[in-house]
Amino acid sequence: MTEAVKAMRSTIEGFPARNVVVVGDLILDEYLFGKPARISREAPVLILRFAERQVFLGGAANAAHNAHALGARVIPIGAIGPDDAGEELVALFGSAGISTDGIVTERGRTTPVKTRIMAGGYQATRQQVVRLDREPAGEPQPTTEDALLERLTALGPRAAAIVISDYGYGTVTPRIFEHVKTIARRVNAVVSVDSRYQMPRFTGVTAATPNEAELEQLAGVPADDERAVEKAGRQVLERLDARLLLVTRGSRGMALLERDGATTFIPIHGTDEIADVTGAGDTVISTFTLALASGATPLQAATLANVAGGIVVMKRGTATVAPSELRQAISLHDS
Repeated sequence: MTEAVKAMRSTIEGFPARNVVVVGDLILDEYLFGKPARISREAPVLILRFAERQVFLGGAANAAHNAHALGARVIPIGAIGPDDAGEELVALFGSAGISTDGIVTERGRTTPVKTRIMAGGYQATRQQVVRLDREPAGEPQPTTEDALLERLTALGPRAAAIVISDYGYGTVTPRIFEHVKTIARRVNAVVSVDSRYQMPRFTGVTAATPNEAELEQLAGVPADDERAVEKAGRQVLERLDARLLLVTRGSRGMALLERDGATTFIPIHGTDEIADVTGAGDTVISTFTLALASGATPLQAATLANVAGGIVVMKRGTATVAPSELRQAISLHDS
């Protein structure tokens, strides 16, 4: 066993000692499974015979679930609606053993739900046919924002790391983000951000984890090879005033850019025969952030995140990675 693997295994052993707060958009991932029956007479579409329904923690809730699965003590902070989806989210957190003390219920708000219609025979691979999203109208109401700030004030100072998981549903308002940074400075916590649409406003964080397409959009230039990724990444690092940038590149692995250091390209872990990328970004940011908060070097943390991402994309649906899986994979990764 090399020193690098020993160090990463030591990092994993330290996960249970860390408190992580995840602030963001709590989403219910719903899967409806059906077996193809026939073509409809009403339109040239496939009729599916309903088989089963499954629900999972999605968005910021999935990021929290991933950190929890790795052993950390996790508190999600976010808003839900007084609806069935909100109740299911709370129940899923409860069954996983994750605290719901940071969750605020807002009257009149819709809990975000991503419904995936999956088609396939019982012995065949089920394929996603269409996705239907139910979304809240906008940012939380001022009273909800105040309640979220109160939760953050009470729960944030215990955190070794704060993950911002922004899916564009308005939970992480400018006031909430500024409060996150204030608390993090006070307690010297790692702050990481994954934002689908508003990354430029999340400045002054420890780390950001865009994918390659998001990097291109942020930099305004193509990032189709390593040289271009480094050039665009350096530009984005400066723009965000971040210390680290971890760019996920799909089948090409990852790129780690350190503000005061090198750029390292990390090849994909495992095979590129991917089963499902749903929620993989949540796994990456949770693992990367938790590892940084546990004393790993940026490269060690990025390597662990890369391995975790490689494991989770081989699982169908929204999934997590266990410490035992991570330990085994880094040992194989080193051999």
